[in-house]
Amino acid sequence: MEWYLVVMKKYAVFTGRARRKEYWMFVLCNLGIALVLGLLGQLIGLKEQIANLYSLVVLLPSLAVGVRRLHDTDRSGWWLLINLIPVAGTLVFLYFMICEGQAGPNRFGEDPKAA
Repeated sequence: MEWYLVVMKKYAVFTGRARRKEYWMFVLCNLGIALVLGLLGQLIGLKEQIANLYSLVVLLPSLAVGVRRLHDTDRSGWWLLINLIPVAGTLVFLYFMICEGQAGPNRFGEDPKAA
């Protein structure tokens, strides 16, 4: 949950770098919260409306942490758009998110592991 809050504190920060752990813990917490809200919405008869509203609230932080994660692998944030290519793009993006970050400083900032 700590990593989730770190990302939410950097709500729309697209500069700098994010470690794999920061990205994946945010994704995991985000998925869990969305599932719980989806089930809660089903129980009270709102279908997916609560989960959709939550997804809209976390859209900007999700994009920001994705861009920072790409920066950690020394790639531009524009690589996020590769997700628009149906299957292959998603697999390439997943590979980028799994890759080890570049050790030491790069053009996007200091190594977050070194801090």
